[in-house]
Amino acid sequence: MAEEQSGDTRGWSEAQLRKYTFATKAIPRMSHSDPRVDALIDNEEPVVLTDTNLVYPALKWDLEYLQENIGDGVFSVYVAKTHKFLYYDEKKMSNFKNFKPKSRREEMKFSEFVETLGKIGQHDERYYLQQTLNDTVGKKIVLDFLGFNWNWANKQQTKWNWGQLTSNLLLVGMEGNVTPAHYDEQQNFFAQIKGYKRCILFPPDQFDCLYPYPVHHPCDRQSQVDFENPDYERFPNFRNIVGYETVVGPGDVLHIPMYWWHHIESLLNGGITITVNFWYKGAPTPKKIEYPLKSHQKVAIMRNIEKMLGEALGEPQEVGPLLRMMIKGRYDQPYS
Repeated sequence: MAEEQSGDTRGWSEAQLRKYTFATKAIPRMSHSDPRVDALIDNEEPVVLTDTNLVYPALKWDLEYLQENIGDGVFSVYVAKTHKFLYYDEKKMSNFKNFKPKSRREEMKFSEFVETLGKIGQHDERYYLQQTLNDTVGKKIVLDFLGFNWNWANKQQTKWNWGQLTSNLLLVGMEGNVTPAHYDEQQNFFAQIKGYKRCILFPPDQFDCLYPYPVHHPCDRQSQVDFENPDYERFPNFRNIVGYETVVGPGDVLHIPMYWWHHIESLLNGGITITVNFWYKGAPTPKKIEYPLKSHQKVAIMRNIEKMLGEALGEPQEVGPLLRMMIKGRYDQPYS
């Protein structure tokens, strides 16, 4: 079950959720004033906050309102042949000559995006707008943005010693769209505006169950496992995965801690979804390191080792063979 709410109040049904093989636990839903919230965020755990009013002025946003007021700027829209939108870094594509992205990025005005959505049939390509909010948006959107609960957001930033707010990403997706499991190197307040999204999170200590692509691969930070058809021969540890799950609706804010994996899906037959991310840099590294290291710190170390080896060897493809040579027969079996 994804939620702790009753069926009468939640605005969605279990039939709108995709089916997976792994177990999940519910992410807590709380008022932002609940004293338990601070303990969860301080411990780098997810929580849904139900009453922050973080994006209250935007709760009126829908396609019509945005089309009228967002301006004539150009937006990044991703197009895929399936419902899965696997992120890829275009700058890393030269590292893997045979890599073929499963989606493509197009630039279009918001009106063109809406017009395209209106023409889509059941078997056509799928679209997902993902654009950082910037100074090209219209006056009404700017006023809505200024009306966000920045007082609360800034207090959180200060309380947890997070770095600067790096971006606010606007996400407008079709029903059933899926962003496969990945992790980010920033703290995230995931603010839902329209429709419902299912969010399944996995802590950093399940790194070995999710088999991320290499750091130098265009799909860095993405899981290689297809949740709908997992290959247990290639990815045997995926059998051990346990998720933390919730469904967020308008006004909900989900804290996604840095380095936590998250799989996000717009509910089936749930209409258009609109979300805004608030991404913050993490707290600076403490001068005194405490041991044992936490799971997210170990992930950061692994990433740095991969990057360092890639630079030292001058060829990303040589990183794997070197690591295998270093580990095989030395670190992969008990010492005698």
